[in-house]
Amino acid sequence: MAQINTCLKRTFIIFNIFFAIVGGVIISLALLAQFSTSIQEGGNLEGRVSGLFSLYIMGAIIMVLAILGAYGAHKESRVALIVFLVCMVLGCLVMFKYAVPVAIMRPQIEGIMENKFRMFLPLDENSRDMKNMADNIQKIFHSCGLFSYKDWNNIPESCKCNLEEEEEGKCQTVGYRSLMERSTSIYTQTCFPIIMHYFLLGFDIVLGVFFTLAILALLGTILSSAMIHQMRYPNRPPILLTVPTVLSTSPPKYEELYNPPPY
Repeated sequence: MAQINTCLKRTFIIFNIFFAIVGGVIISLALLAQFSTSIQEGGNLEGRVSGLFSLYIMGAIIMVLAILGAYGAHKESRVALIVFLVCMVLGCLVMFKYAVPVAIMRPQIEGIMENKFRMFLPLDENSRDMKNMADNIQKIFHSCGLFSYKDWNNIPESCKCNLEEEEEGKCQTVGYRSLMERSTSIYTQTCFPIIMHYFLLGFDIVLGVFFTLAILALLGTILSSAMIHQMRYPNRPPILLTVPTVLSTSPPKYEELYNPPPY
């Protein structure tokens, strides 16, 4: 005889199917990030392996827990549900532990990043990799310098506008520091606001994933706790709330008029 309510069991199985889909999406995002990084960097994943590995591990754990929860509900296995419950509680605590401080720190990120990027100035005197990365960003987003064109001692070709962009008002004319060279037209837009826009966008997505997983873990905790409770007390009758009814058996007052008067 089934010990768990059928509606609760189906809800829990659907929840675990959705949970498994979330794990699959995380693994797919890790694969996409690895593929795009390998194309841009020529297969060099140094400095990114730890992040990709964390995504793979997180997605795999989520899918294993989803399968465990669905199995425990289908077979009404108390051991599987208890293991699922413990993992959900730990996962919820871990997610909130890291997500809440990061969310509090978010307004300070732009100032921290600005101080860090100013350490790379001037760009000409930095490493070749840093200069190449700055050149690529300027070419892609049609910008010049991190905060100003003065971040370069010698303005590179990636900062220079063409005639069409000059007509659109995206450029400014500046003179070289050397008097022997002519003035040139460069992009007005700088790179740092663009970098921060995409950085904060990715930051918000990661933060949203953490809070979503924390909420899902909390929901899984509630559902698995209810199922374990039903398995522990399978024969407990439902509690019915009744409203007591008060009936008066005394005769109405007007019946006293029919009593004969005493003589």
